[in-house]
Amino acid sequence: MVSVPESPVVLPRLPTDWKPREPSGKSISAPKTGKLLPAGSAYLAHARRTIFNRTHHEDNILEEENRKKNEELNGGVIEDDLGVGDEEEGPELAMLDPKEWKKQDHYTVLGLSALRYKATQDQIKIAHRKKVLKHHPDKKAGQAGDSNDDAFFKCIQKAHEVLSNPERRRQFDSVDPYFQILEDDLPTASSLSKASPQEFFDAFREVFERESRFSIRQPVPLLGEIDDSKETVEAFYDFWYNFDSWRSFEYHDKEVNEGSDSRDDKRYTEKKNKSERARLKKEDNVRVRSIVDLALSVDPRIKRIKQEEKAAREAKKKNKVNGAVGGAAALKAKQEEEKKKAEEEAKKKEEEDKAAKADAKKAKAAAANAAKKARRAQRAQEEGTA
Repeated sequence: MVSVPESPVVLPRLPTDWKPREPSGKSISAPKTGKLLPAGSAYLAHARRTIFNRTHHEDNILEEENRKKNEELNGGVIEDDLGVGDEEEGPELAMLDPKEWKKQDHYTVLGLSALRYKATQDQIKIAHRKKVLKHHPDKKAGQAGDSNDDAFFKCIQKAHEVLSNPERRRQFDSVDPYFQILEDDLPTASSLSKASPQEFFDAFREVFERESRFSIRQPVPLLGEIDDSKETVEAFYDFWYNFDSWRSFEYHDKEVNEGSDSRDDKRYTEKKNKSERARLKKEDNVRVRSIVDLALSVDPRIKRIKQEEKAAREAKKKNKVNGAVGGAAALKAKQEEEKKKAEEEAKKKEEEDKAAKADAKKAKAAAANAAKKARRAQRAQEEGTA
């Protein structure tokens, strides 16, 4: 066994002028929950290992072999495709009619249904290349028993044409059928009337996050948490009741009949398209408003805020009543004290007047006695002289 020598490590002393840092006083924000999108290389690698029961080592070896094969197919250039475009193709895709391209889900056609509007142009390009290599008519023509039907290949080309054009992709994203399916699964007011606060947030948090990407004004306030203040909740609903969407619904416009050069036909079609866009826009505004109304009607924060305001009003009223009672008692005590003081002063004055009268009476009697003595003395003097 090999022995490993150990050498003692002596840490240097701290400088004499070193002082610990003052505490910043800042607090760590409360943790928040978020939903992770099941997409990306790490998620796909985890899915591969789970489905095929591979270890990390086995998966890495097989992926390296796939990279080498892709290098040979792409002329010696290796591309990190992040697993895009490899979704399983259901039988419904083979039945798509290229003439009904406005009704098809372009993201599903290219194998990007997990990413959808979050897919980058590079990912769209890679997914399109994979689909072309797999479904090109020239490649299918050599396969035994194949009818050489290139309908799905035309759908692939149309999907790439729409999604690679930013303006047309934005039009398609505004009417994405995937989100219409999610909207149909919204809970009802009756199902949420007795729901817990967590069930409320679970039901509506994803809904508002999904709708927020259609907002012209950014950033968009999201649902928040149960302990949000009244100001935060009011700001949230004020924003959503004044929601301004960029959805314009041009994607549903009807095309002018092929071969028609009539100006009247073009004007009529444009007028009908404009009217239909306005109708769909109005319906969408009503739809968003109904979602906000439903959320407001069952929001547990509204109930909590109303209870707090009611408790505050009752406490204020109680304090006011107590204050009024206390004020009346204080006024009565003050009046009684003033009355008692007045009575004492009147009694004291009465006693003083009585004493003054007694003193005056005594003085009057003393003066009378003195006058009487003086008369006696004068009379005695007069008698002696006579």
